[in-house]
Amino acid sequence: MVTILDSTKAGDRSARPRHPEKAGRPDTPLLRKPDWIRVKAPGSPVYRETHRIIRDNGLHTGCEEAGCPNIGECWSKKHATMMIMGDTCTRACAFCNVRTGVPGPLDSQEPDNVGGAVARLGLEHVVVTSVDRDDLEDGGAAHFAAVIAAIRAQSPGTTIEVLTPDFLRKEKAIETVVEAKPDVFNHNLETVPSLYLTIRPGSRYFASLRLLQQVKELDPTLFTKSGLMVGLGETRNEVLQVMDDLRTADVDFLTIGQYLQPTRKHAAVARFVPPQEFEAYSRMAYGKGFLLVAASPLTRSSYHAGDDFARLRAARAASLTR
Repeated sequence: MVTILDSTKAGDRSARPRHPEKAGRPDTPLLRKPDWIRVKAPGSPVYRETHRIIRDNGLHTGCEEAGCPNIGECWSKKHATMMIMGDTCTRACAFCNVRTGVPGPLDSQEPDNVGGAVARLGLEHVVVTSVDRDDLEDGGAAHFAAVIAAIRAQSPGTTIEVLTPDFLRKEKAIETVVEAKPDVFNHNLETVPSLYLTIRPGSRYFASLRLLQQVKELDPTLFTKSGLMVGLGETRNEVLQVMDDLRTADVDFLTIGQYLQPTRKHAAVARFVPPQEFEAYSRMAYGKGFLLVAASPLTRSSYHAGDDFARLRAARAASLTR
């Protein structure tokens, strides 16, 4: 994951608490990670080259900030996810390690900078995500559209996947992004409805579900995608119900991964879900009609996104010939 530096100086950012709303909370326990969660430390030559390209383009990494376990593998393949609209989120989800607070103004040069970075990295497929920007009238939808246009202009062979916020109560925001014609529209439900109040308190489950449904209504040719974290205390039946809800919204692609606790101030891991349970979820999801399912302890929304997009297109083509 990659994010463009905003106008706030790095020194000023480091002087502020990363999560001021969590500072007074009691520490939660950190469970010891099982062997199936462990990954190799990054440091390959291609990883270092990717790091250099990112720095040369004035970018900094959300993957590092979020402690993504897949950074070594992804950066060693020059795979990077662009996180736009700054590094400060207006929400305070209990699972997320992105900085929270009052964000700065949008950078008008960011779309061109992102397009240039995508071209220099030589990405065949790119994921563009963002912080929540509830302070903006359109939630940043027009900025998403501008970034998509800039990537198309500077790297026309690159396919584009957007991972958007919910644009809650932002009129015409979804339409603006859909009209920009990304190849994949992703919006993560993140967790089951019963956990929203504690895990995703600024969001609404049925609003997120409706967003995904509306994308398909606006453009049935768009691939839609959503993701869940498990290990937060959800039940198996709740996960299966979310699968059914997503299929009702005609979502094509489901990702399921293990929640990993960023700090002791974040929501605690209730359990580490073993690999065989992810395999069972995958089988059940395919049985419910998803075109593609990625389910494993280390699965993340953008993990293997390029390869998955090729598989997604092939799955749709195969379904049309039946």
